[in-house]
Amino acid sequence: MVKVLLNGAKGRMGQAITAAASLEGCEIFAGCDIGDNPADFIADCDVVIDFSFRDITAPLAKLCAEHKKPLIIGTTGHTAQQREEILQYTKDIAIVWAGNYSLGVNLLNYLTKVAAEILNDSYDVEIVEMHHRHKKDSPSGTAEKLKQVVLQARGIDEDSVVYGRKGLVGERPQGEVAVHALRGGSVVGDHTVMFATDGERLELTHKAADRKVFANGALRASKWVLDKPAGLYGMDDVLNLK
Repeated sequence: MVKVLLNGAKGRMGQAITAAASLEGCEIFAGCDIGDNPADFIADCDVVIDFSFRDITAPLAKLCAEHKKPLIIGTTGHTAQQREEILQYTKDIAIVWAGNYSLGVNLLNYLTKVAAEILNDSYDVEIVEMHHRHKKDSPSGTAEKLKQVVLQARGIDEDSVVYGRKGLVGERPQGEVAVHALRGGSVVGDHTVMFATDGERLELTHKAADRKVFANGALRASKWVLDKPAGLYGMDDVLNLK
């Protein structure tokens, strides 16, 4: 059994990971949350999973680097500065960092890449995500990843992106990529990427009905990362989609 130190154990995802651990060949060796100190447990674990809050991830990554423990990051909403600080530890340890650990969503990323490469910019791209009313960051980490997939596939940058629309915005410029965030109810996570042109529209959609799909993916990544050299990895590495 892989011994996991789970940071954010009392949150929605933490509870889902705890419930799924034994079925995935893992043991939650220690569950930490607000008021707990991961340093008290890290020496005896095999891997650390973080589903907590964005301000916690960088100090946790530093702790993992000091103890040479691989880290799975599921926390979202980091600032550019926080991301830069976290990434410096990839020279010391293996870090798997994904905005979404669902196997289906990561296949969605792959299919979006293929579609964006094949369909030229006469196909307008709209990314729509919906989550429960309690989600604090927007757009979701998954929508951010899908956006980056499209930008990279088309060789364009953030200047081409618009987040929502309001007022007299004029005609949609060719090459624009739009991202929209919806919030309400208890929606676990819905994501759609639309490629629309004159006469047809292609929609790629993933809908999550249970957080266990994210938990299973994070635990799968925890087992995969154990023998990997220091560096930054994503779920496309875990699933060999590259």
